[in-house]
Amino acid sequence: MLDYDQAYAQVTGSGQIFELVEEVVNGTEYRLFKNAPATLAQLFAGARGDQSTFLVYEDERWTFDETMRHVDALAHALVETFGIRKGDRVGIAMRNLPEWIVSFAAILSVGAVSVSLNAWWTESELDYAIDDAGLSLLIADPERTERGHHLAHARGIPTVVVRSDPHDPVPEGVHRYEDVVVLGSPMPAVEVHPDDDATILYTSGTTGFPKGAVSTHRAVTQALMAFWANASIQSARKGVDPLGGDGYPPCFILIVPLFHVTGCVPVMLTCFGMKMKLVMMYRWDPEQALRLIEAERVTAFVGVPTQSWDMLESPAFDRYDTSSLASVGGGGAPAPAKLVDRVEKGFAKGRPNIGYGMTETNAFGPGNNGDDYVSHPTSTGRARTTIVDVEIRDEQGRAVPTGERGEIWMKGPNLIRGYWNKPEATAETIVDGWLATGDLGRIDDEGFLYIEDRAKDMVLRAGENVYCAEVESAIYEHPGVYEAAVFGVPHERLGEEVACVVQRKPGSDLTTDELQAFLAGTLAPFKIPSRIAFAEDRLARNPSGKILKRELRQAYFAGDE
Repeated sequence: MLDYDQAYAQVTGSGQIFELVEEVVNGTEYRLFKNAPATLAQLFAGARGDQSTFLVYEDERWTFDETMRHVDALAHALVETFGIRKGDRVGIAMRNLPEWIVSFAAILSVGAVSVSLNAWWTESELDYAIDDAGLSLLIADPERTERGHHLAHARGIPTVVVRSDPHDPVPEGVHRYEDVVVLGSPMPAVEVHPDDDATILYTSGTTGFPKGAVSTHRAVTQALMAFWANASIQSARKGVDPLGGDGYPPCFILIVPLFHVTGCVPVMLTCFGMKMKLVMMYRWDPEQALRLIEAERVTAFVGVPTQSWDMLESPAFDRYDTSSLASVGGGGAPAPAKLVDRVEKGFAKGRPNIGYGMTETNAFGPGNNGDDYVSHPTSTGRARTTIVDVEIRDEQGRAVPTGERGEIWMKGPNLIRGYWNKPEATAETIVDGWLATGDLGRIDDEGFLYIEDRAKDMVLRAGENVYCAEVESAIYEHPGVYEAAVFGVPHERLGEEVACVVQRKPGSDLTTDELQAFLAGTLAPFKIPSRIAFAEDRLARNPSGKILKRELRQAYFAGDE
């Protein structure tokens, strides 16, 4: 048993796989992994010839080698049929399908840039991204092809449709995947470099059109190595594989979209690079997830906190064997302390975990898990990581003393290089190699980071700051609450008052008065929501699983705008 510092030194020391070195990249000095793959193309090539199972999708099972045969053939078609060249942008618009992964690997292997298009986007949102990214080709499933092919065709951009009905005619400018992908075709020879652009992922902003976050190959491979190094540090501390379960080989279940950074980088690319089985879900369904966990002996569950809650609350929970799970958690939003306790006690062997990352960091950042998470359930983990530096700064950009609240800034080789065609937004967010996260937090005297809230989510009530995450955590302690969202609404005298929307658990008849009385035991009066609405259905979310507070505010308190 080692403490954190001992395990960190052992895993990252000289001569180790995860050896850390100092290096200047584009004028900024970083701490990075000496042995990281130079490019994602190099990572993919390592899967060629491996006959073990990579993808499980419904009744399909794809080996790594079979996946790479498709990658090679599609890459050949990209170059020879569609004339894709290094630096060209190719869009992927589809739900979670094996062809999403094939497309992603093929695009990056020939030096092009993969543009992840949100499968939930409307036609106007797709139109914006197709134009904004300057696509040369669109690869889509039938639903997204129907929604967006004419937008691409109007710009002279061809579309490749996957899994189309062979009996349905294809529109002009659309090519069937099986017609252009000829298995056995060789991978084209293209030289790819670490600082070449690799991905554009659109940030999940809740107002206006999103920004395209651009990552290089180096940024993504460094983030991957950081996730893997963290697992090795945990293993060195406890002597067990944190991703393996009671003798079962590590196996992830994909429960979030591949077009979201969590599904793409720490989940899918970890499985691709580490030769782990990935069980794919086309869409989230808690009972189906439980069935797949039992059938495939899944060991790692990575999603947003509400998905862990969904499984524990499912009427089918006790009917399935989840003992293979070693790790249960994810990120994307703060988890109530009550949920940490529920995960720890509700699963036979699965330990709770959470990570603090975002699209701009390729999902990597401080993480909390196991014993540390149980003892620090409101923390997102140690601020000290392998490659990311964390600072808490005041409004003037100065570092604040330990324990004081401020904006969280992060620096590391895993950061995006900027926003596509948005130099002003890039300059506002990335300053001298540091990323302004827009999140408020603090670091305690043990070095643990606490996320207090999004700066823009803070409610300013009569001069008092109310941090929504704190209020939400208190609300979740009520046994009749299934989920909740807290935000501010305008108030003539106070400026803003605290409001929330609550979905009750089945059978609960919780009222406004009862909830306010319950919160009075833990929250100061000014923090207790004065406006409470009860939702009959699940709260509105974006594709990454985050609750859309702006939509809830408009739906339930429109008269207050």
